[in-house]
Amino acid sequence: MTFSLFAGERQIDLSSPVCMGIINATPDSFSDGSEFASAKVSHFVIDVDKVLGRVKTLIDEGARIIDIGGESTRPGAVEVSVEEELARVIPLIEAIRNNFDVCISVDTSSAVVMSEAINAGAELVNDIRALTNPETLAVIANSKAAICLMHMQGQPRTMQQEYHYENVVTDVIDFLKQRIEACENAGITKERLLVDPGFGFGKSLEHNFQLLRNLTQFSSLKLPILVGISRKSMIGRLVNRPPRERVAGSLAATVLALENGALIVRTHDVAATVDAIRVHSMYTQAL
Repeated sequence: MTFSLFAGERQIDLSSPVCMGIINATPDSFSDGSEFASAKVSHFVIDVDKVLGRVKTLIDEGARIIDIGGESTRPGAVEVSVEEELARVIPLIEAIRNNFDVCISVDTSSAVVMSEAINAGAELVNDIRALTNPETLAVIANSKAAICLMHMQGQPRTMQQEYHYENVVTDVIDFLKQRIEACENAGITKERLLVDPGFGFGKSLEHNFQLLRNLTQFSSLKLPILVGISRKSMIGRLVNRPPRERVAGSLAATVLALENGALIVRTHDVAATVDAIRVHSMYTQAL
């Protein structure tokens, strides 16, 4: 099945997989927290020029989408205020929109942040809570933005302390079916929807690899699949390496995800991931 994603005024061809590059505008993300902090002040302030330099590199390496997040969602992460999240992401979205022709995604679960980000130029919302927070469904319905619906059991602060599934694959698929139905009932067309099984969000190591092995079952949702595996603990626990040294393990998992139907790969390591996508694409053409 061939997909196109309608995001704002943009149509993204997903006849072959594409790469989403990560920009974490936070001091505490698990892999690259504070990377874009200004050296001129003692508290955390984003250096916009640093971000623009990184975005240019990601685009040159092949990223088709840039995902901006202003709140860490790592296990144990502490929530930030809406005001702080806005201060982190809106200037970046505006600066990227003014300097590059690239699809901008905002990683948030806040209706206020979604609305302001879309007004600033974001064309895709990446929501770990799948539009279950108040007013978020209406914000997307009243816009032209695309939305990625992700599965998470629990909340970031406690999600890895306790989780339960009857069957992780069918439970996650059933949840996403419900959220797709809610979107369609609100007037959001399927051409604007993506799904993400939520690797690492309220799941054990075994759950994560069950989802990866059975990712093809998510094709029953008839929507493009986004995966975020890059440098995560599901890789770190196997290779026993810190986040920045998990590239090889992340690429191995990425190729497995591509083989099982993933069409958007969210990653810290764009150049290496684009290489993996190209090799996998040639492999599939040779069949």
